[in-house]
Amino acid sequence: MLKNLDVLKIWKSRKPQPAREDLAEIFRLRYGHFKDLLASNTELLNIITDIEEKLLGHRVFGMAYVRSQSARTVFHTMRMIRSLNALSGGKYPELYDILERINRRIKEELSARKETQPPAFILDYSRITREMVDWVGGKSANLGEVHNRVQLPIPEGFAITTRAFDALLAENDLVDEINKRTMELDAGDPESVTNVSEDIQRLIITARAPSELEEAILSAYADMTERIRATGFSGAAPRVSMRSSAIGEDGELSFAGQYLSLLNVTRDKLVQTYKYIVASLYTPRAISYRLNKGIRDEDVSMSVACIQMVESVASGVMYTRHPYHPAEDHIILSAVWGLGPYAVDGRITPDTYTVSKDAEHTVLESKIPRKAVQLVSNPEGGLMEIPVPDARQDAPCLSTAQVKTLADYALRLEKHFHYPQDIEWALDTSGQLLLLQSRPLHLQDCDWKPREGTLPALTSYPLLIDGGAVAYPGVGFGPAFHVRSEEDLLHFPDGAVLVAKHSSPKFMVVLQKAQAIVTDSGSVTGHMASLCREFMVPSVLAAKNATTLIPPGMEITVDAHEGRVYQGKVTELLAVRQTREPYMQETPVYRILRRVADAIVPLNLLDPKAPGFTPEQCRTLHDIMRLIHEFSYLEMFQISEIVSDRGAGSLKLDAPIPLDLFIIDLGGGLSDVSANAKKVKVDKITSLPFKALLKGMLHDKLRFRKPRPVEFGGFFSVMREQILVNPNANERFGDRSYAIIADKYLNFSSRVGYHYSVLDCYCGQTINKNYITFSYKGGAADDVRRNRRARSIAIILMALDFSVNVKGDRVDARFQKYEQSVIEEKLDSLGRLLQFTRQMDMLMQSEATVETVAKNFLEGNYDYD
Repeated sequence: MLKNLDVLKIWKSRKPQPAREDLAEIFRLRYGHFKDLLASNTELLNIITDIEEKLLGHRVFGMAYVRSQSARTVFHTMRMIRSLNALSGGKYPELYDILERINRRIKEELSARKETQPPAFILDYSRITREMVDWVGGKSANLGEVHNRVQLPIPEGFAITTRAFDALLAENDLVDEINKRTMELDAGDPESVTNVSEDIQRLIITARAPSELEEAILSAYADMTERIRATGFSGAAPRVSMRSSAIGEDGELSFAGQYLSLLNVTRDKLVQTYKYIVASLYTPRAISYRLNKGIRDEDVSMSVACIQMVESVASGVMYTRHPYHPAEDHIILSAVWGLGPYAVDGRITPDTYTVSKDAEHTVLESKIPRKAVQLVSNPEGGLMEIPVPDARQDAPCLSTAQVKTLADYALRLEKHFHYPQDIEWALDTSGQLLLLQSRPLHLQDCDWKPREGTLPALTSYPLLIDGGAVAYPGVGFGPAFHVRSEEDLLHFPDGAVLVAKHSSPKFMVVLQKAQAIVTDSGSVTGHMASLCREFMVPSVLAAKNATTLIPPGMEITVDAHEGRVYQGKVTELLAVRQTREPYMQETPVYRILRRVADAIVPLNLLDPKAPGFTPEQCRTLHDIMRLIHEFSYLEMFQISEIVSDRGAGSLKLDAPIPLDLFIIDLGGGLSDVSANAKKVKVDKITSLPFKALLKGMLHDKLRFRKPRPVEFGGFFSVMREQILVNPNANERFGDRSYAIIADKYLNFSSRVGYHYSVLDCYCGQTINKNYITFSYKGGAADDVRRNRRARSIAIILMALDFSVNVKGDRVDARFQKYEQSVIEEKLDSLGRLLQFTRQMDMLMQSEATVETVAKNFLEGNYDYD
């Protein structure tokens, strides 16, 4: 293995050339660094997106969240710096110092807040508020807030705090034992992760709980039982729902399903169940998640919510606004017989009620389907399904009065939290309605895409776009203004809707003027989406054909909740535009996140062509990430320089194209090729980008096996330059071309005679990773004809939506952040272009041919007729 060797030195040395296996390993190492860089770039964009969502002020979080996300951003930035320096041979050492300076700034902000320990192992819900989220986790903090500040009924219960977690680990010296085992982890080996997981979970499950902790849990249960008995309850000893309420989670949704929650727990199993839930911090998937996300173990701890198991007659969920259609400002309530999971998991169809927000809580609609089964507590522990009695199967679960009571609760919660709520509730055997949870309602999925099953579009208005991705939710109205160039930004009018083919950070200069943004493509975790959230501009990206369907000047309404665009002014949507009060902004932890985010989130390096696009100008982690991402393209692009005069380790492509094309497979680019093979056929190629490029090169209309039509003026110009002047005598590039491939990667260098082209590409499922860089230079004709060819190629590339720069006889182009199918389509076109441009400089006898030749290609006329 050549893991510690410098790639460039190996290639440029004059030692005997390595075998094919060693050569492939050299490139595999380089590609591995590149993949690590892209992976961390994607993670950083996701973290920044999450921080920006928290800065809207509608989600509860604590200092554990701020510390964890801060540590992750530094981790992934460092990983990107290391990868870039490994790719470039250490060209950017100053980035380490810049990161350290920014990291010190972050640490100073974090250390400014004095952390306090929970006062006890146990906190009753009568003592818990949202400020205790670092002690009891988000679930318990929200429930305590509902009870103590909104003064609405919840079940009896208590939270086992992080102090108990620390005590359990300290009592058994588990911190050192866990660290020992995690140091043995091989993140890339599932068996290693599983073995370490089993060891750590066994240590925790078999650990002895401190006697004072065990006494505190049982005492809290006794106190809870006494309070329940005081209400007149005379049944069996209460059971407990024990739910994981982890601290340091990367957002409420990210850890969904990672940790353990157990229902219907008896008194004698409370302590052991607590240890089971703590141990679930170290399941294989939880360990892998933290490793991949850069989350440190010390930033994660476990609290457990212990809530009276309500013997629910009925239960369900309600939303204070329709979760899929913001124009419907009503309360949506669902109900089932028995326990609540059946209200949301699709096992049965629940009752649904639509309730007005008027003073009377008018029930606008009721749907009561048959409910044949229900979920109940099993006397032996756990849950079980039983039939619903015949008389109840078609009956409503709630009376009208109960529906109105729940609606009143919902409105009080929405008013308190200043944001639409997603609420769980239960009706107990005494007829009391209890709230089990209240959390912010997401008007779009956590991946920022419209949900499946959204309500139909408004039919009274022409629908132009449906199904775009929401970068920032809201509603915007105004005339469409198309932005095709930086010059267009200079003329952008106040109150317009920006429409463009692709998202770009350069749009920042008009974000304060724009009512909304709509683009054909772009990623909701990209740089511009981040700016849209910072400036709170409703934005719909990846709308595919917005620039075609929305003409300049048309008045449009952008529904950036559903990812839709309507023609005209949609009064129903504009009526629900509102400024939501940022619930968290008044808290100290929010102010710390705001200051920490100032060192992470802002993007100052917007234009790679600007003189200030340098490491020295990086002021935030977002700046470093943007700069490294840009520079990494250049470093990978230059990989072709390394192989320009080397052929060892390659396989020749056996295909009817006029190139001596040799392939180096980094892994996953070829299938079923023997170790002794010298050639490889097209059907053995599995690299997605290379297959797409070859599809274009092998296009049946390209007459590359026939002689080109000769324009004699051009022919004699070429001959004169070569025989008499020959300015390019030192520019002959040889006759070998190379494709360095992997499953999703391609670096293609075609060097034929006096011209060359280089293409570098990543083509996969993650939009933020995808790109194509392309360069074309040279030719055998005079400077004028070579420049004409360059400009003709540039016209073609711009028509294909590439960003293009022409200098002399060189064309440089970039296409990035599009979905896989679009990248493949562009590679197909580039494959055709590579064949089409052979001997093209002979045709460039006048300026008119620059446009004519480009037009022929774009219309599919490849014959030069």
